[in-house]
Amino acid sequence: MNSLRDNIKEHFPRPEIKIPHTVYPDKIKQFIEISAGVGGSAEELGKGESVDDAIRRLFPEAKRIACNFPEVTCATYNPDTIETPSELNGTDLVVCHGIFGVCENAAVYYEQEYLQRAIYFISEALVFLLPKDQLVDTMHDAYARVPEAHPGEFRGFMSGPSKTADIEQSLVKGAHGPKQVVVLLV
Repeated sequence: MNSLRDNIKEHFPRPEIKIPHTVYPDKIKQFIEISAGVGGSAEELGKGESVDDAIRRLFPEAKRIACNFPEVTCATYNPDTIETPSELNGTDLVVCHGIFGVCENAAVYYEQEYLQRAIYFISEALVFLLPKDQLVDTMHDAYARVPEAHPGEFRGFMSGPSKTADIEQSLVKGAHGPKQVVVLLV
């Protein structure tokens, strides 16, 4: 590559590419509809409803809830006190922050905020707390917002629960990650 660079005599500026794309007039409505379409769910936090209230309403059977946010008092343990990923096994629910969401595919961009990144995949369910004013229309918009560097080691996009289908067309949820993903628009 260096040899090629050294022997190129004429340099051209990169063209600016402007791709017109879909703009959703009601981003919240679009995000909620597409979330359901990909097997997850999204909803706005109800008027007067706390995050704890919503979690208890959505997951009444959850016994082992992981979270280290001070505003989430229904958590039963702080996952940052766990030393090995195997100790996370049996986690019913983990609550984490979404940075922004994408309306066209209901993906949520997140960055590692817990010591063990396995928590995003080992829990049965995942709840993203996502500011409702942080929705973008398309992945083109999303990638423009992804920072080049971030403080954690791990980051990504998640759209709905983990799912796979074999050649017999049997859909299995939770094969490689959570069986249920809920986005609470706060």
